[in-house]
Amino acid sequence: MKIHVLTLFPGMIEDALRWSVIGRAVQEGRLSIHAADIREYSLDKHKKVDDYPYGGGAGMLMQAQPVFNAWESVTGGKRVRTVYLTPQGRPFTQALAEELSGEEELVLLCGHYEGIDQRVLEEVVTDYVSIGDYVLTGGELPAMVMIDAVARLIPGVLGNEDSAEEESFYNDLLEYPQYSRPEIWHGRSVPPILLSGDHRRITQWRLEQSERLTAVNRPDLYEKYQRKQELIGLLLKDKRNYIHMIEGLRRGRAEILCWEGEEILLYDRRCRLCMISASSAERGERLLSLAPEETESFVVSQAFFMEMLCGGEAYEVHSECRQLLYTQRVPLPVKHKDIRKLTSAHLDYVSGHYDYDGRDYVEARIREGVMYGAFVEDRLVGFIGMHNEGSLGLLYVEEAYRRQGIAVSLEAYAINRILEKGWTPYGHVIVGNQVSFALQEKLGLYRSDRSVWWLEKK
Repeated sequence: MKIHVLTLFPGMIEDALRWSVIGRAVQEGRLSIHAADIREYSLDKHKKVDDYPYGGGAGMLMQAQPVFNAWESVTGGKRVRTVYLTPQGRPFTQALAEELSGEEELVLLCGHYEGIDQRVLEEVVTDYVSIGDYVLTGGELPAMVMIDAVARLIPGVLGNEDSAEEESFYNDLLEYPQYSRPEIWHGRSVPPILLSGDHRRITQWRLEQSERLTAVNRPDLYEKYQRKQELIGLLLKDKRNYIHMIEGLRRGRAEILCWEGEEILLYDRRCRLCMISASSAERGERLLSLAPEETESFVVSQAFFMEMLCGGEAYEVHSECRQLLYTQRVPLPVKHKDIRKLTSAHLDYVSGHYDYDGRDYVEARIREGVMYGAFVEDRLVGFIGMHNEGSLGLLYVEEAYRRQGIAVSLEAYAINRILEKGWTPYGHVIVGNQVSFALQEKLGLYRSDRSVWWLEKK
């Protein structure tokens, strides 16, 4: 990911972000941070960047020209998501951090004095964001806060793919209390449950603690969490047909944009995916009006949405699928023993055999640590992965190694990894793909009795 910071104090950004996790990510090439000095783009011989505001008023205003030239220099004039750090912006939240972490390139604009000429803001800014209801001397500190929150969500930055999913604000819950050695300190003991070795009970205890702390300390977050749980309870009545929505909510990926009776609109900001279900075309049309403009894909549960979305030039039908899910909590046997997590060294092989979504998509899946490969005598012969919204897929085995149980082992291995996180494994199979249906059912997955349709932006 490339992050450009437009600032009057580039040294402030560079010095602060060369340490710890962020500094290491930059050194490893997982992250690029470039601080551009706006003053260097001033046409004034004294490098002046500010002037008095028209209409009078206290203080000075940053001029449009140096800001625009700095922006144009780092972006090449192409449209790049550009965030202006301002108290007037929408609040910076974990959900927004997750959304921004999916960008390949990001520009952060730091204001000073009394602000920036409105005309350049209208020209280049896509988002106005505030880190809190207070005023600072400039946008550099907010920019650093934002970089830290976003960068740590980039696969590989934390060094542990689970870390970002087990801490404060994940899925609208505060983090549970944690303990380390010694077992007794200042007369205070570690809770006995954490010493039991019973991971299921430990997971349940941690959830209960998170719920309790959130209810007491952040009732606003707890209200959101409760609403999600209520919707999950409703969807569980038809689990096979709504597993994509259930898991989107459970995994903290989907937010509720609208829920009124049977009308449901969820949005996964990280992959710009809407999941939508309605009881009638009329009500479905109202839900569509609430979908974010930047939506790249829809998973729709009723066929009438296709006519609404695909009648013009915006979207087209990608596939009609049935959903399959593994409802047992027992891990599956894996007969093929040499299955490993794939790395960037395997990108050419995977993208050469899986070209449906493009090389960049495959690379992102590998970086996120959700691609697994089967090896025979240290040679990669097949792979499986998890799509960006959480479903199983990307399954491939070389022709010479088929009918040897490798595909079954790959999927069983992936299912077990998902079970370890406490999630329900599920996937989408294109209607008519009988070979894949047979494989899923052999593994004990249940099939939905209705289709969902994937619609993609043209």
